[in-house]
Amino acid sequence: MASFGLKVIRGVFGAAEHVAPRITGRAAFELFCRTPSTRTLTDGERRAIDRAAEFMAEARHHRLKTATGCVMVHEFRPEPGRESAGTVLVIHGWRSRTEYMRVLIEGFRAAGYKVVSLDLPGHGHSQGRHLNMVNAVEAARVAGEWFGPFVAAVGHSFGGAVAANAIAGSVKDIPPLSAARLVLIAAPSSLPAIFADFSRMLNVGPRSQVAMADRVEYLSGRPLHEFTGDRQLAQAPVPTLVIHAPDDREVPAEHARRYAGAGDHVRLHWADGLGHRRILADKGVVERAVGFVTMQQNPSLLH
Repeated sequence: MASFGLKVIRGVFGAAEHVAPRITGRAAFELFCRTPSTRTLTDGERRAIDRAAEFMAEARHHRLKTATGCVMVHEFRPEPGRESAGTVLVIHGWRSRTEYMRVLIEGFRAAGYKVVSLDLPGHGHSQGRHLNMVNAVEAARVAGEWFGPFVAAVGHSFGGAVAANAIAGSVKDIPPLSAARLVLIAAPSSLPAIFADFSRMLNVGPRSQVAMADRVEYLSGRPLHEFTGDRQLAQAPVPTLVIHAPDDREVPAEHARRYAGAGDHVRLHWADGLGHRRILADKGVVERAVGFVTMQQNPSLLH
């Protein structure tokens, strides 16, 4: 966000806190959920999409209807000559898309898995300009109805939080996603912490923050404070691998430690020096993620 625009927004939210905090909180929540325009891609993002064109041409593309619109799901078959070992659901992060998950998807395909990659609402080839945990979990549910159950759900950044919430059934009236294992890469574990960071950045005051939290509860049927990864994974003890870089500047390492505190079914691997985005293309990270899922079907690999 441009510095001048940020100053203006901070000033507006600061003043409105004393006049109409509920309206301000609703506006802040809508801004929080607003997705970037696909017309504002950086040159680097466009180059990444162009490089992935041949990779995307190998997939079957499915437009699925959700409660709030349509999302695109990309189905990648295992590499030729490999018998399918099951289906893995892959979910990208905020301001991301299936093309950016190519290295991870190719790793699972090479191991014999069919991969179903979900473009979240407002991202990639999916419709809309609005993304929150509720419509994201709903999109994962629809993907599960068409292609599940999954041997694993794998998510990067916000996509990891979506996968954890979907498996835990954290949104009221949306049944839990069926997945035997969970891999979280650079994933945030606390929605309250994310809201707090957002509020500090935009100068959203305490009364407006209460209105934001009320909006979360209205949409999800759960209070904001329940949206923490340790609580969710403790209630849904699916074997989980958390991969995180200590130097991640977008999602601090404390989020990974929170996930790890859910119980003995959660493993934590530190991917030193890989930051928030380089971690996705690291060969060692991909091998560890694929190996963790493979162990579910071949327990002898544990010994």
